[in-house]
Amino acid sequence: MALAGAVCAAALAALTAVPAQAHQRPQWDVKNTGVSDVRFRGLAAVSRHTAWAAGTGGTVLRTTDGGDTWRDVSPPGAGELEFRDIEAFDARRAVALSIGEGEASRVYRTDDGGATWTESFRNTDARAFYDCLTFFDRRHGLAMSDPVDGKFRILSTSDGGRSWKVLPDAGMPAAQPGEAGFAASGQCLVSAGPRDVWLATGGAAHARVLHSADRGLTWTAADAPIPAGDPARGVFALAFRDRAHGLAVGGDYRPEQASPRAAARTADAGRTWRPADRPPPAYRSGVAWLPHSRTAAFAVGPAGTDLTTDGGRTWRTVDTGSYDTVDCTPDLGCWAAGEQGRVARLER
Repeated sequence: MALAGAVCAAALAALTAVPAQAHQRPQWDVKNTGVSDVRFRGLAAVSRHTAWAAGTGGTVLRTTDGGDTWRDVSPPGAGELEFRDIEAFDARRAVALSIGEGEASRVYRTDDGGATWTESFRNTDARAFYDCLTFFDRRHGLAMSDPVDGKFRILSTSDGGRSWKVLPDAGMPAAQPGEAGFAASGQCLVSAGPRDVWLATGGAAHARVLHSADRGLTWTAADAPIPAGDPARGVFALAFRDRAHGLAVGGDYRPEQASPRAAARTADAGRTWRPADRPPPAYRSGVAWLPHSRTAAFAVGPAGTDLTTDGGRTWRTVDTGSYDTVDCTPDLGCWAAGEQGRVARLER
């Protein structure tokens, strides 16, 4: 364990060091997924070797050899669905969420690496639109829908995604007019530890982050200093390295619109948020902490990738490729995914 920790520490230092030359910067190594017409907004990194990607056209891919080869493990009959989130427990077990109004919002689970899938939830309420899901452990997880009857709707599982139930909304604050989640990266609902979960919002007068410390039964809301006041603006993604320290990224997803305050940070579990002193230069839709680091994280979006090494105070662009989501693993296997079938792994 000590040797493994030393290796990870050395690798982390290499990835986050301020480079002397351009060729020394951390870079995304784009993998050949075999598809070019799929946008992958769902990503689940298991290790440097194993990752799952989920996207348009009901597509789910899996690699177990570091991205050298990819297997199409899409659920049969899902070609009309839009997968926007996937959570994987290992190389064989994963839960995928498709988004959309009414019955387009569904949850699928596999226990055999995608050879077979079971549809474990199909939304029958035309007013609901599910955006993201997250798991606290291998059994307990939540999914969130845009507001129904003026409140965000929360779906809960206690058996690893095999069955789901809608939680009561008595402990959920009222939604603002026009408020919703963004199904842009599978990171509008994230968890840390056994009970804490956060929900990112936009589209309303104020961008907000909602926090629950009891697995979604009761929530508190806090304003986030990220552009709002328009259906295209808000917090698009969250990442927490523990129950106190978190990052939020977002902005305005329209490419012709500026996003001058695209990132914020918290050190009190999301009760208060501070804007980045030097934020990313444009809208960002995904964010992930580097494992074994208290200060380093990546943010990604269609216009590039940014790195912070001071806990989200300042960000610098390290890549200009288009990615929608990012995820990292304890063995420093950071992956990113996006449009045109792009999936990449971070290399130095």
